[in-house]
Amino acid sequence: MAAARGLLPDKVNWMRVIPNLSISPEKVFFVISKSRRSDSEAAGGGVILDFGDDDISYGRGGRGETTDRAELAGFIRDLNVDEQIDLVTLTWLGRGDGDLSNWRELHAQAAQAHNQRTASYLIGTPMLADYLEEAMAQFGKSFEEFEEHL
Repeated sequence: MAAARGLLPDKVNWMRVIPNLSISPEKVFFVISKSRRSDSEAAGGGVILDFGDDDISYGRGGRGETTDRAELAGFIRDLNVDEQIDLVTLTWLGRGDGDLSNWRELHAQAAQAHNQRTASYLIGTPMLADYLEEAMAQFGKSFEEFEEHL
């Protein structure tokens, strides 16, 4: 019996504790999808010259149609504060600023840094989609599984 008790802490130590997210995986995967589309749009004809949370100026001819980037900005702005903080934390996690074992610290830093420019910050982050996809993989979720349900 004593030997069994001695094994329990070892098992607990190497078991991964996955934090709870305020944002749903579907919302994160939507951001990934729109981010990838806006990256390819920016590389193509619809280049966005200047972008802020309250102001979007389109390249070539001043077209006013909705773009993936504009839709993404609106989507991120419409998230509640907790979801926005999770999205920033996931971005940092995916870029390697920490791992699941220090999620609380990363999350606290994201909460402290939160402001009204979260959409601009995230959209301006190079490789945003890759970072979010990597972070979700750490939570055991894959973009491919999400795409299958579309």
